[in-house]
Amino acid sequence: MAHSGAAEVFTEEQEALVLKSWDVMKKDAANLGLKLFLRIFEIAPSATRLFSFLRDSDVPLDKNPKLKRHAMSVFVMTCESAVQLRKAGKVTVRETTLKRLGASHFKYGVVNEHFEVTRFALLDTIKEAVPDMWCPEMKAAWGEAYDKLVAAIKEEMKPIPSP
Repeated sequence: MAHSGAAEVFTEEQEALVLKSWDVMKKDAANLGLKLFLRIFEIAPSATRLFSFLRDSDVPLDKNPKLKRHAMSVFVMTCESAVQLRKAGKVTVRETTLKRLGASHFKYGVVNEHFEVTRFALLDTIKEAVPDMWCPEMKAAWGEAYDKLVAAIKEEMKPIPSP
């Protein structure tokens, strides 16, 4: 199983595994997104400092409405991007969204370790969400989809030029 390399294709099997699991998870996307972020903060508590809306909040993380909204949008975007990967042959997040994501991740000082922690937490969250489907091939498919999304975000990680 080859890793990385832009020429690597997201296979039909990988697409099928991603689609099958996303079909089950999308009904619970809000809850799973929150689980993902709670897992990230469990692994890397200092990551909460990257989110301005968490810095001055006394609301417990699992009750924070802004975190819930953010978590759901991140989870849905990640999964939808994975589902489209084979059909489109590339990450399908809109270019404006990618530029915004890249700029905000740059501005808040997101580094490789943060992406690694998120990758681990994402795979863990999906494994928990679809335990009966989970297998090494599914783990590889989701990992590959996540890596492609992160690569697209990293390409845009630079300050937004002033007009």
